[in-house]
Amino acid sequence: QVQLVESGGGSVQAGGSLRLSCVVTGITRIPAVMAWFRQAPGKEREGVAAIHTGAVSYYDDSVEGRFTVSQDNAKMTVYLQMNSLKPEDTAMYYCAADGRLLRPGTYNYWGQGTQVTVSS
Repeated sequence: QVQLVESGGGSVQAGGSLRLSCVVTGITRIPAVMAWFRQAPGKEREGVAAIHTGAVSYYDDSVEGRFTVSQDNAKMTVYLQMNSLKPEDTAMYYCAADGRLLRPGTYNYWGQGTQVTVSS
């Protein structure tokens, strides 16, 4: 059973950076497709970034050039480096596994989320 545990969220001022981590357990290798999603209060969950086989990454237009998704297979961990943060990036961030790119309804496994708050 795949389990995902996120960490690294927090409060930061606009322009700051955070790095989120997602540790994958219960299996011997990171699934081919991993993704990060976020959900702000009153809004739908939206895709932020996805990575395929640790090599090809995809980003939502709203974070392109500011966020970077990566993974460390030896540590069974997927990262989301977030730079130049904006107040509109404030949301609960979720790690997800085994789905299709940035389509939340296609993912089978989810973490519990980590809160990111960006103040102006």
